[in-house]
Amino acid sequence: MTTPAEASTMLNPLALFMEADFVVQAIMIGLAVASLWSWAVIIDKAFRFAAMNRQASAFEKAVGSGRPLEEIAQQAGPDPVHPLPRMLVVALADWREARARGPLTEGQGNMLMARIDRALDSLIAREGQRVEAGLGVLSVVATASPFIGLFGTVWGIMNAFGKISLAGNTNLTTVAGPIAEALLATAIGLAAAIPAYMAYNKFSIDAGKFTGRLESFADDLQAAVARRLGASSGPAAPPSGDYSRREL
Repeated sequence: MTTPAEASTMLNPLALFMEADFVVQAIMIGLAVASLWSWAVIIDKAFRFAAMNRQASAFEKAVGSGRPLEEIAQQAGPDPVHPLPRMLVVALADWREARARGPLTEGQGNMLMARIDRALDSLIAREGQRVEAGLGVLSVVATASPFIGLFGTVWGIMNAFGKISLAGNTNLTTVAGPIAEALLATAIGLAAAIPAYMAYNKFSIDAGKFTGRLESFADDLQAAVARRLGASSGPAAPPSGDYSRREL
């Protein structure tokens, strides 16, 4: 009869790993590495999204404060890291370049709007790819880990039946260890897949929201350019806090 101490030792994960077949051991190691990789991506993405959204909120607050957009763009620098100020810098640069040639005709104004639209769309597309970088790792880990773990379990059970057959004994002591070794692979696969799956869904939603934030700001910039082109007199002072009605 198996004592509690023997059962505890038999079901110890480290002991099970050491007793497992080399194929099952390789699968467990691979799943553990995949889990660590996915956790590195999860932690990196969590900090990056938090920083990007915090900077975006600060920038939107500055734009809505009533300060001149030129001043805000100058404060951001010629090549801002964050996409929102970079979009403002791009729009202002195209506007200044067009106005430097003199008064704009309707056709020139349409060309300016099209050029700004293309530049902002390109910037948003590149930024969307950047914020989604690494999500493929989470997707692969989330979808593949359970199946890899299941393969390890099937392989381990095959070996377990072989051991049971050689022992000629089917009591708990003979059966429990080999079966537990096999099931450990599935457990590790699920432990790797579940956090990766949850993080993938969360960060996919966060990436979509951030891209939508960029698209909304791009629409506001284009609307500001259009109002400026259509204005017959100097720009009126915009209401404080509503940067969508600001003039360039």
